[in-house]
Amino acid sequence: MRHGQATSSPPALLTEADARDAAAKLKAREDFFKLMSHEIRTPLNGVLGMLSLLNRTQLSGEQQSYLQTARDSGEHLLTLVNDLLDYARIEAGHIGLETHRVELEPLLQGVAELLSPRAHAGGIEIAWKLDAQLESIQIDEGRLRQILFNLAGNAIKFTQSGGVLIDVSLTDKGHIRFGVRDTGEGIPEEARARIFEEFGQVDPSHASGQYGGAGLGLVVVKKLVEAMNATLTLDSEIGTGSLFTVEFQIPYTLRKPVAVTTPADTVIVTANPILADSAQSHLDSFQATMRSVRTLKEAGKRARTVVLADRQALSEPVPAPNNRSLILLAPEERDEISAWRDKGWAGYLIKPLRRSSLKERIETLSLKPVAAEARPATPEDERILTASGQNVTALLVEDNPVNALLAQILLQREGCRVERAASGEEALHIMADRRFDVVFMDLGLPGLDGIGTTKQLRADGHLTPIIALTANAYEEDRRACLAAGMNDFLTKPIELAALRHRLSQWCGQQAAA
Repeated sequence: MRHGQATSSPPALLTEADARDAAAKLKAREDFFKLMSHEIRTPLNGVLGMLSLLNRTQLSGEQQSYLQTARDSGEHLLTLVNDLLDYARIEAGHIGLETHRVELEPLLQGVAELLSPRAHAGGIEIAWKLDAQLESIQIDEGRLRQILFNLAGNAIKFTQSGGVLIDVSLTDKGHIRFGVRDTGEGIPEEARARIFEEFGQVDPSHASGQYGGAGLGLVVVKKLVEAMNATLTLDSEIGTGSLFTVEFQIPYTLRKPVAVTTPADTVIVTANPILADSAQSHLDSFQATMRSVRTLKEAGKRARTVVLADRQALSEPVPAPNNRSLILLAPEERDEISAWRDKGWAGYLIKPLRRSSLKERIETLSLKPVAAEARPATPEDERILTASGQNVTALLVEDNPVNALLAQILLQREGCRVERAASGEEALHIMADRRFDVVFMDLGLPGLDGIGTTKQLRADGHLTPIIALTANAYEEDRRACLAAGMNDFLTKPIELAALRHRLSQWCGQQAAA
């Protein structure tokens, strides 16, 4: 039945009571989503964490296969829950923005490194590229981080070879452009609008096939971009890949040009264009040039050449072309470091490449002539450290017995001496008499919660680093943690690499003692 055109009267103005009632309902919905987030994520975190511990025990090949299937299913479920809860909260009208100065290099480095285990597990690379003149921007860092995580995570899921590049540039109009480019299969033109709709997929079979998901990740991105008054565009070519671009009109600062003493020739050996593009961007930041080749033979054996060789381009540890050669490894390949050094390699770099580390290594290898039999010493990357908590005393404040057991085992395996408190009040009592090197504080404690406990500890004069443990990944929770006096946070399920980084950052002196 066809209806005629309807006329509508202007909406009535809300009374003060109506406004209060609407605000109360919005607050109730917000509280409900936070409660559901905690209640759903907590048991999921326990399942995934225990599966991770089980994976580090001796298992048969058949058991490993079953375990991997269970982990994949659990991670799929957690992603689905995260997307649904993010979408529900945004639909409830809760997108608060808080603008402040954000350094671009550590932001991009952090996003790429958190996503790298997922990328490397799929046999691809994730890397970042930053305009050499850009330093910082004024923006809501948490919302921007969520946009990048969703776009890059989605790109990883649909890319089978090559990789994903997060690229930040300054346009001719003075806008800041964030691009996430992949080398996947591309998106058909008829599907490019559908993927930004609720529960939309490139192909309906993706919802129940190998990719999974509710089709909400890009919807969340779209709504966040709109709330931040930015523009979102998509360019894609079948068989080549896709590029999602978000452009902001925001204040920014430029960095001063930096030049270092570099060799006449720097070469990267890789068949992966994403890795080569990222490396060249890093070199651009200190006015160095580089050429890219696909095989070690093409790199040559000139004594002054700094060679950066991608492990994926080599079948096994081979003799270094010269004593200024660096092998590029994934963190999971750290066990090979000694084998490469035995073959004459000067050192290694961990992927995704860090701009500062690349600059430091090249500068070290280029400062002065090196004897033919000598290799310059290069510092270790904390991403390959196996035990970061030696001699560290840690207080774990966690009421959930499963999550407490999981965190305690992870900390003890890193060499920490751990004491547990099951409530905020118990933590205050313990810390009144004892000192710790670090405190891991759950936010959802019964009675006095993690935020309140931290505020009281700071009021009592305790300066111990406090790291939040939270099942929520919401930016409001992160801000509340820092405002209460916490130093950092870890999202459950706790990832070993993230835990090691926090221990290294906040307990480095104690661990080294």
